[in-house]
Amino acid sequence: MCYDTPMTILNAQEDMVLKPLLYTIVPEEALKSMAVTFHACIKLPIQIINEQGGILVSEGETPKFCKLFQKHLPSRYTCEQMHISASKKAISLGEPYVFACYADLNHIVYPLISKQTFLGSILVGPFLMDDADSTLISNIAMKYPMTTDDALELYDETSSLPVVAPAIVNHISHLLFYLFSNVVTDSKKELWQNNQKLLQQSRINESIQRYKAENISENTYPYEKEKILLNKVKLGDVKEANAVLNDLLGYVLFSQGNSLDVVKARALELCSLLSRTAIEGGAPTDSILKLNNQFLQNLQQIDNLDTLCHKLQEIVETFSESMFNYIPSKNSEIIKKSMLYISEHFNRPLTLEEVADYVHLHSSYFSTLFKHSTGSSFKEYLNMVRIEESKRLLTNTDFSIVDVAVAVGFEDQSYFSKVFKKYTGLTPKQFR
Repeated sequence: MCYDTPMTILNAQEDMVLKPLLYTIVPEEALKSMAVTFHACIKLPIQIINEQGGILVSEGETPKFCKLFQKHLPSRYTCEQMHISASKKAISLGEPYVFACYADLNHIVYPLISKQTFLGSILVGPFLMDDADSTLISNIAMKYPMTTDDALELYDETSSLPVVAPAIVNHISHLLFYLFSNVVTDSKKELWQNNQKLLQQSRINESIQRYKAENISENTYPYEKEKILLNKVKLGDVKEANAVLNDLLGYVLFSQGNSLDVVKARALELCSLLSRTAIEGGAPTDSILKLNNQFLQNLQQIDNLDTLCHKLQEIVETFSESMFNYIPSKNSEIIKKSMLYISEHFNRPLTLEEVADYVHLHSSYFSTLFKHSTGSSFKEYLNMVRIEESKRLLTNTDFSIVDVAVAVGFEDQSYFSKVFKKYTGLTPKQFR
């Protein structure tokens, strides 16, 4: 039997301590191979740095310009600091970040993160995006005093700096993402989420500024927009639903300030409304109720506004998509198209033949397909849509029962009342 000696154990422990955090997630050889390949194709210097900014892998020579410049850089400034600061900015943006260093040379940084832990970055550069001139050196000399000879020596070295057109820089940023986004499994997802949060906050801020400019009352919650949101969810229109959601969130933040508790209370109410809307639209009750419970628990645990708003957007998307998840995939687009058409034209005489013609199917085949896919006949589904709209009108308007019946597509009040009671257990008058 063979036993490890104390020295062997000590060496193993030292290796564990000295091994960079990034290499505990990604093999060193894999990262080095990717850096070699990138440099061979793009011809720009590339470095892989650790979480402190230290260089782990370097491919391509550091320009002499940088070595000369660093002699004049005050000790309180370091390239490592700059690279880590740029990495953090890239994390908040959720994408590769192009930045200028202390010497006004350009770099691209792509951060690597796992479970919200910063592991290091991929750093490409330095390079210029336009031919160097005396302005570059004069700006540097103003910030970091140097002799005329030193400035001239720097200027002589600018000719060796690579020049990359801005459009190509954009492509290189995309290439970095494509090449390294799957190196750390969690990194791509976390950066994407950060990017989506940033975009959402931009939309919400636009809404806040609009409410301020229009002098909208802070005491009148826009329930009409909330109804529009629910309708968009019922239609499965994710893009428009998100737009209305961000507008609503903008109003809440505009009227209540950055109060996490207020926004959370509104988010909990909205989550419950969305789940009921999905169920009323035909989504499976058991699945939706489970989703709703999970979302309500998640919302309660969130402790910052950006994450709360993003989670609410995820909830809207999930409920919107759930409206059609139960439809067999082979025919989902046809059925979705027909359901959208019904939602847009239910308030006038609408026939099975008209909708079948719209989706280019024979009426008898469409009838069978619709019933198989939704669990309801065409007429049953049309009546459900009409009754849902009538409930809204009965609650929020002073229309007479006759006017409501006509507004949602029923030509006969008595038939409307009969159908209404079938679906709600109440007459229209009792419901009101």
